[in-house]
Amino acid sequence: MALGAKMVDFAGYLMPLQYDRIVSEHNVVRHAAGLFDVSHMGELIVKGKGADIFLDRMTINNVKIMVPGEAQYSVMCRENGGIIDDLLIYRRKESFLLVVNAANLKKDFRWLKSHCPEYIKIEDKSHKLGLLALQGPLSREILNQVTENLSQLSFYKFIDGKIGGYPALIARTGYTGELGFEIYAGLEEIKFIWKILISAGKTGGLKPVGLGCRDTLRMEMKYCLYGNDIDESTNPLEAGLGWITKFDKPDFIGKQALIKIKENIRRRLVCFEMQEKAIPRKDYKLFAHGVEIGNVTSGSLSPSLNKGIGLGYVAKDYAKTGTEIMVDMRGKMKNAIIVSQPFYKKGSAQI
Repeated sequence: MALGAKMVDFAGYLMPLQYDRIVSEHNVVRHAAGLFDVSHMGELIVKGKGADIFLDRMTINNVKIMVPGEAQYSVMCRENGGIIDDLLIYRRKESFLLVVNAANLKKDFRWLKSHCPEYIKIEDKSHKLGLLALQGPLSREILNQVTENLSQLSFYKFIDGKIGGYPALIARTGYTGELGFEIYAGLEEIKFIWKILISAGKTGGLKPVGLGCRDTLRMEMKYCLYGNDIDESTNPLEAGLGWITKFDKPDFIGKQALIKIKENIRRRLVCFEMQEKAIPRKDYKLFAHGVEIGNVTSGSLSPSLNKGIGLGYVAKDYAKTGTEIMVDMRGKMKNAIIVSQPFYKKGSAQI
């Protein structure tokens, strides 16, 4: 609030929606660097002998192949294949850090505990950890001023280091499509780290940024948002997350249901661009040749493309790139076309 942010309630937390115009903050992240406070995210520690085996059963990606210092994107499913949550897993030498969506924290904790053997310990550390996301092409240059050289830290890897002398887990992960780092530290330490980074980034154009541009940035990359694009009524295969669904590993919760779903996928999550001046919104219906084929799950004006874009589920037969569709915007039909993913193809994330 001291920085003049517009605050909103998000999953029970008071969060900055924006400090400046959302479009300006979006462009800062795409071309320089932005600093997000995302301390609302949930953090769970899983440890004990066989923790890797336990998490391998609870998630759809392959946890057992991870080595200390690696991060992994994954999903937890119910027995029917429905998505409980998407999450990040960080492997340490003797434990795992799970970062989950704030709104799902209690549900995730209960789900994991209900399947947890006695010899596995799960701790909720959300109330003790803060999280900052430093994102943008200049993020490494800025961070290198206040910590050890991170030029050798590759995509989806992390280290335990220090920022301005304060201990932190520094991960090369993010939700924007740009080069970036996520920084975990104690709640007191994270306040000082915020100030240190803002000071270090002044000459590089670093700005504090909020949830508003976080949403437009992730949407341009087709990164799913839980509660919009994925939830318990959707499954990883129709959501385009087949690449993290490892059918070749031993049984995991939801595997048998997903095997059957794979044989007959009925709809897919697609990207579409508006062909006329209009902005799609969540729950708008999608049509082709006068027939309803699906619905919008996320929609916005894309600051990078300067046009309306959206994500939505459509019947499989209409999911091909180049398919012309119509969006029902409160009774007015607007032209759109399905395009390849992601919308924004110049991201610096893996540089």
